[in-house]
Amino acid sequence: MALVANTMHIPLRRAWDILREAKIQLPPEECPVQRCYGRIIAEDLVSLRNVPHYNASAMDGYALSSAATAKATPSSPVILDHGCFSRLNTGGALPQPFDAVVMVEDVSLSKDGERLVVGKSVVAGENVRPIGEDVFRGQVIARAGETVTPALASLFATAGLSSISVRPLPKTLFIPTGDEIIPVDEWLTLNEPPAGKVGESNSFLVQGYFSRWGFPVDIASCLPDNPEILADFLLQKADEYDLLLVGAGSAKGEKDYTFSIFEKNGFPLFRWLLMKPGRPASAALLRNAVAVNLPGFPMSNAVILWSIVFPILQLLQRGDFSETSVIPTALGAEATEEIPLLIPCSSSPGKEEWLRLKCVEIDGKKTAYPLPSGASALWSLAEIDAVALLPLESAELPKGTPVSMWTTRRIPWKERILFQGSNDPALERLPSFVRNHGGDLLLRSVGSLAGLAALSRRECHIAAAHLLHAETGEYNTPFIEDLFEKAEEELVRRTVFFREQGFITQRGNPKKILDVHDLTREDVVIINRQRGAGTRVLLDALLCGAGIPQTSLRGYDSLSPTHFESANRVALGFVDVALGIKSVADALGLEFIPVAEEPYELVYRKEFEKLTGMTALLRAVEDAEWRAAVIRMGGYRWAQ
Repeated sequence: MALVANTMHIPLRRAWDILREAKIQLPPEECPVQRCYGRIIAEDLVSLRNVPHYNASAMDGYALSSAATAKATPSSPVILDHGCFSRLNTGGALPQPFDAVVMVEDVSLSKDGERLVVGKSVVAGENVRPIGEDVFRGQVIARAGETVTPALASLFATAGLSSISVRPLPKTLFIPTGDEIIPVDEWLTLNEPPAGKVGESNSFLVQGYFSRWGFPVDIASCLPDNPEILADFLLQKADEYDLLLVGAGSAKGEKDYTFSIFEKNGFPLFRWLLMKPGRPASAALLRNAVAVNLPGFPMSNAVILWSIVFPILQLLQRGDFSETSVIPTALGAEATEEIPLLIPCSSSPGKEEWLRLKCVEIDGKKTAYPLPSGASALWSLAEIDAVALLPLESAELPKGTPVSMWTTRRIPWKERILFQGSNDPALERLPSFVRNHGGDLLLRSVGSLAGLAALSRRECHIAAAHLLHAETGEYNTPFIEDLFEKAEEELVRRTVFFREQGFITQRGNPKKILDVHDLTREDVVIINRQRGAGTRVLLDALLCGAGIPQTSLRGYDSLSPTHFESANRVALGFVDVALGIKSVADALGLEFIPVAEEPYELVYRKEFEKLTGMTALLRAVEDAEWRAAVIRMGGYRWAQ
């Protein structure tokens, strides 16, 4: 069955309406009381018994007739003969014809046990738990929609309920697909995975979120890109499971068969969402199951789990969901906050767009900046503090624009500081040591000049720079003085180490690149760094000193944001050479031709020194363990 026009390229809320209209709720099921903990009650539950079901002693003492103790006092006790009292422990049944219990502390028993001396009068019912005191037969003891707690489970058993009616736990199967997929057990044994192959990791996302949500999920073996095999498997499992999740095969490639199988064998519900990432998702009714095609990229996979799969689970179990709370519940959001953006952000007009955010407080004001937005960026998904779903009409969001975000972890606002500046692998090892000293450090690699500019605008707490001023041969000072009116009064500058910069080539230096003049050859292609990066400033200074125009270098305008990305381009053979630091060349097993040793300088405002995070950072850079790790990386020398 083909889709109608209004079920293709639709907003998320239209997809929710379609799913509601499908009436996919599962019927309640009976659950043995022994296994009911954590389940959701489907209907009001009534006690089948009185609790307690007999008159029970509430104390250790003696059962007796209250009338016989009417005049008893400590100074004038009443003596009861054998047969006028009975020894009881707590919980014991009150025998006839007695109507009260006197505590053991208020009586004494004769040596022969035949007489009881009572020094306190009691009234009828005293120290007695009457029949039905806790719960009476026919009383409502739990209501529909409540989750069974340990106390409720105990109460149900006591009240005589052998089983209870609960909302179902939908049975879900995740089916990874793709000829390029390697099962994770095999993937982890490979020293050098073959090009074009990837490890099956989306099942970890699926299992993790289902575990958080309290729903079971099974994982199938990976299926090849074969429409007949996939169709047969889906139709077989559609009678066993309530929800089928097909991983990958959701786009328009020649091996993307999933939706055509939905059309041929089921009732399609929708295809493609006006959402980024997550656009390729689709859903259908397939025999007795709901089937969802999850995009293969991790971030796309995750957002469809949050925004489509979790609502479907709610529909299957409860029959509906709250549009305002379903996504934050799926995320396990700590809180919802509106917070201004630290930097401008561009959104795709006409699409809802997910932002992955890191958060920090500067000058007492909370702010957030987006992480890389690629659908395949698994690292940024793991790093997020919060997410925001921008509406369809969003486009250009200037700095300071408030966005409504859901926090996904506790944010250490008062302990955290933000670094913006020069990228360096040694610094990337520092946050763990900062945490050990009681702070928290965010690293945002933007280049030396951009970092200093951010510090001047009070958009970070600390920057780092290694900017060579070509005219004077001095590092950093001319640039700092241009940006800060009272640099000496406002700032603290600290050279942490010196590091080696040089040309990075493939092992053996096959193009025989020895100095800056070799970069002008027709057979040499370079990768450059972004404008304002200290490494690019150094390259420009080398070119200027040699009288070489920038336009004579092939690849000068091809940019990379970090040393590792530049070196990776060399390692993969995309380019022949990059200017970068020795530690990165060593880490990737590449050739390194030294060019310069430069100071790497931290710069921060004096007023920030007392911040918890700054104090922790300053201790961390003196940490012997961090310093030893840096030296092992190679290419560094400590400042004296």
